[in-house]
Amino acid sequence: MLRKRLQIALIHTAIAITLVPINSTLNRVMIFDLGISKTLFTLLAIFPYLLAPIQVAIGSFSDRNPIFGYRRTPYILVGLILCVVGVAVSPQVAILIHDNFTVGIIVGILAFGAWGMGYNLSAVSYFSLATEISGQKGRGATIATMFFVMVIGLIATGITLSRLVPEYEPDTLSRAFIIVAASALTLGLVGIFKLESPASRSADLSPHSEIHKSETYTTKEMVSAITANPVAKIFFVYLLLLLAAILSQDVLLEPFGAQAFGMSLEQTSRIVSISSTFTLIAFIVAGFMERRVQKKIIAQIGNIGALIGFVIIIISGLMESLSAFYVGIILLGFGTGISTVANLSLMFELTVPEKVGLYIGAWGFSNGLSRLTGLLMAGVVADLATYFTGDALSGYLVVFGIEALMLLIAAILLTRIDVAKFKKQVEEPSFTDKIAMTAE
Repeated sequence: MLRKRLQIALIHTAIAITLVPINSTLNRVMIFDLGISKTLFTLLAIFPYLLAPIQVAIGSFSDRNPIFGYRRTPYILVGLILCVVGVAVSPQVAILIHDNFTVGIIVGILAFGAWGMGYNLSAVSYFSLATEISGQKGRGATIATMFFVMVIGLIATGITLSRLVPEYEPDTLSRAFIIVAASALTLGLVGIFKLESPASRSADLSPHSEIHKSETYTTKEMVSAITANPVAKIFFVYLLLLLAAILSQDVLLEPFGAQAFGMSLEQTSRIVSISSTFTLIAFIVAGFMERRVQKKIIAQIGNIGALIGFVIIIISGLMESLSAFYVGIILLGFGTGISTVANLSLMFELTVPEKVGLYIGAWGFSNGLSRLTGLLMAGVVADLATYFTGDALSGYLVVFGIEALMLLIAAILLTRIDVAKFKKQVEEPSFTDKIAMTAE
């Protein structure tokens, strides 16, 4: 079982590290070095989340249509290849947009579209396979292994990129991205090798058949489940604000570091490694705290830590203090790690056994929506603020300020989330009747 957990973790890591060059190096090159609009970059970066609704269709299709007896492996493999192709081609987007805008946009849509389709195709497949292999009891250990190995992969990829691309040169950038793509492909292939047995098609995975049923819930049913329960409604908004704030900075931190402190490409590429290192430490700390401290308190520690991180980053920009910037990055990474573990636990508590798929789907929908809106907000607001103030630095600071405010509101909303009240309300006949009526 340990071998299979590690293999699934390798697949998860392979997909994750293909995003690192895009969100920690290419964003810096396009926005700062080449002066390309932040809005344009974020429009390309949100492709995976625009395509996210196809995950339900992919999961359902793969259940019914195994290829050579394999329900997940072929879809994971195709998704992996698309991600690898997307990241390998993406440096050409920066070069072409700068030289020939129209051709660059077309290539950008194809490259980011390939990555987005690959991400959605592979993610739903390997998460389904992880659940099928682990079962309900082993799911927690499998997910923990996946995220632990992934963060180590993010750290290693950030360090590697900083050494491969010390400064922007088109050929150097392309070569570094191809190396990351090749590494991801290798990890993914090792992960896939003999992971799934073709014999599983005849077993129909009956012990976990409810998982496949859960994939058939519609968006309408998820919305009804959320709106019918006041606590679920608050938690949905809480997740939306929290994740949008934490995740939307992904595309701005590196160009901000270059703009505010004159950091080299080598230095900004290390930001993801620094942040991920403290996220990893936070995972360990949160795991130690989980059985000793209430989940809401742990989540609040993470939320406030990330909030303070944003405030310090803003102060660092105003004071032109690189040391303060690194402190902010550390707090943001640590707060994100604590918050992630605690909120995942809280998410599973805010479900009911007979409707696990419905609620996990709803929380996943909030996650995808937050990523999409957060990234788009970051690019558009930063460009608008820069336009109206005439100062490029102010654009970043305004966005970080909005993200800090979103985290503050999320922290206040967390105090209103009552798990016991949720479970009581979800058992009321009026609530279940509404869900049943919706399903009909």
